[in-house]
Amino acid sequence: MQPSEPITVPTTQYPGEQGSFEMGHLAVQNRLNQPKAQRRAKNIILFVGDGMGVSTVTAIRIHAGQKLGQSGEEHILSMESLPHTALSKTYNTNQQVSDSAGTATAFMTGQKTKAGVINVSSDVDRNDCAGSLSAPLDNFLLQAADQGYATGVVSTARLTHATPAATYSNSPNRDWEGLGDLPEVARNEGCKPIAAQMETALTSGRLDIALGGGKRKFETGVEQRVGGTFVEDKAALSQVTAQTKLPLLGLFSDSHMEFVRAKDETNQEPSIADMAVKAIDRLEAEDNGYFLMVEGGRIDHGHHAGRAELALDEGVAFDEAIAAALSKVDLSETLIIVTADHSHVFTIAGYPTRGNPILDAVKGNDDKGHPNGKHILGTDGQPYTTLGYQNGPGAVEGVRNPETQPGEVIVQKAAIPTGYVSNGEQRHSETHAGEDVPVFAIGPSSDLVSGVMEQNVIYHIMREAMGF
Repeated sequence: MQPSEPITVPTTQYPGEQGSFEMGHLAVQNRLNQPKAQRRAKNIILFVGDGMGVSTVTAIRIHAGQKLGQSGEEHILSMESLPHTALSKTYNTNQQVSDSAGTATAFMTGQKTKAGVINVSSDVDRNDCAGSLSAPLDNFLLQAADQGYATGVVSTARLTHATPAATYSNSPNRDWEGLGDLPEVARNEGCKPIAAQMETALTSGRLDIALGGGKRKFETGVEQRVGGTFVEDKAALSQVTAQTKLPLLGLFSDSHMEFVRAKDETNQEPSIADMAVKAIDRLEAEDNGYFLMVEGGRIDHGHHAGRAELALDEGVAFDEAIAAALSKVDLSETLIIVTADHSHVFTIAGYPTRGNPILDAVKGNDDKGHPNGKHILGTDGQPYTTLGYQNGPGAVEGVRNPETQPGEVIVQKAAIPTGYVSNGEQRHSETHAGEDVPVFAIGPSSDLVSGVMEQNVIYHIMREAMGF
């Protein structure tokens, strides 16, 4: 590896009043003074905020700032401090608005594919087991393992869910997570459930660390079969050291891990930052470098529920994990990329005054431009929240004025009722959105993250960084 000047994370605060000439000048100078990134990376960490589109990043920023006592708009997230930025185009080969399986396939294999399939060629139909076995796509994590790198995956969702599953498995249906999810015809044709493929990756030494939720998708005795070290609560995870025997498997919940907003002092699950830090600590002990994917999986689930507060709290926790990683790694040899798989139909609107609580109803300014403490009303005479959704449960059960619901995590209003039928019951759910999502990067080859990129380019940047 060629020596280089150390890379530093840009300062998150500039002197001078926000929006001033001085602040703008210093922001540009900060960019100019960043040393040019070297090419080769010893390590790569890919952070994926599931469902974290541009409007979500903006709202997370304001929410995080307001939690610190700021007005919020001027706050800078850790991910936003990274010097290289791009937009990623997220469509699938068969859908204008994407799902997590097809998008995760894009950045893990370098090829776009259909929605709903994991690391399978776009020529294969969904649910076509035989076709998928003849057209699998190699993924970056397993390629890194075969090149001698240590590997890991961390998620607040089930480890068999679409995004983490794309780091180690191939499946013509993202829903074939456990043995009970696999149709008999697929079993007979030779397809394996995603959980079984993860076990194979762990026992073969190609996947060294897996931390997240989803224990119910694994057959009984998984902890004995994979060997190594098994942990199932934050106390056990805290005991992991650089010498802990690999593989390291942590299953902290039966399904997805609990929302940050819903946790209390009795909750025994580690945070996403806890998991990311322990994964980094253990992987750093391996001499040949490593690849780690960290997913904030429940940002997406908060949005699907139409409950913005759930999504934003998950986003703040996700950014804290990024901050923790930035403080631990050597940025002259570690490429960090932060992105999302897709966006959501999530809006910030209504002319609220500066510093208006992001989760509250809109209050505006008087005719002199000063806060007047009064709600801005819709043409129906009713107040409305700053945050809203184009579709989802809010069309049926949404709250217009959260001040009438103190302490509750409300469902924001939505325009169109959308959802699905499960076991004969109508369930309401908000949908993904099709706009581009942000990409932030720092470290070797991070300057290749620029402009408007196809999502699969992320894979090729990682390959370039590791010199595959």
